[in-house]
Amino acid sequence: MEQVMEQMKKVGIIPVVVLDHAEDAEALGGALCRGGLPCAEVTFRTAAAEESIRILSQAYPDMLVGAGTVLTPAQVDRAVNAGAKFIVSPGFNPEVVKYCIVNQIPVTPGIQTPTEIEMALGYGLKVVKFFPAEPSGGLKMLKAVAAPYTTLQFIPTGGINIDNVKDYLKWDRIFACGGSWMVKKNLVEAGKFDEIEKMVKDAADLVHEIRG
Repeated sequence: MEQVMEQMKKVGIIPVVVLDHAEDAEALGGALCRGGLPCAEVTFRTAAAEESIRILSQAYPDMLVGAGTVLTPAQVDRAVNAGAKFIVSPGFNPEVVKYCIVNQIPVTPGIQTPTEIEMALGYGLKVVKFFPAEPSGGLKMLKAVAAPYTTLQFIPTGGINIDNVKDYLKWDRIFACGGSWMVKKNLVEAGKFDEIEKMVKDAADLVHEIRG
């Protein structure tokens, strides 16, 4: 579990991927790896998610592939059986969190409030997702909510882009950031993987610039 989390932290920016067609997965994975962000949080919002995770995991064994928008333990099983190495949920679902902990699966549930943060701490979590980050008040709000809880780190996701991600990454309580701006559905569906690769490289360069 710790090895997966450290790999996630090293990547710095986690591409949040929505795939409607599993046949796009391998080309997208190539663009992510070549661009310097060998990681993907494939959201379980589409029927193609499970097969996309399987394709990415088989085609790129060293890539960190996880599942997002996971709402039930049954989805956790489906994602992990397909090759997912970590689980992300939009909110704090105690059933999902407990299931992942018992089965030693890295999980980052979504939080917004002190109550949810204290729930996460009660389960022994050290990293949580702050979602939706920008609509909830952005970095200013996160710093205010996080102030009493000095042991926790955060993965802000939602409204993050190439312009504001710098401010998040500069704060030492940020474990990584989640973003979809470099893997937009319209670019994937249009097969513009060279364009995706370029935006991924810009994001990776930014992480290197800030974190070394």
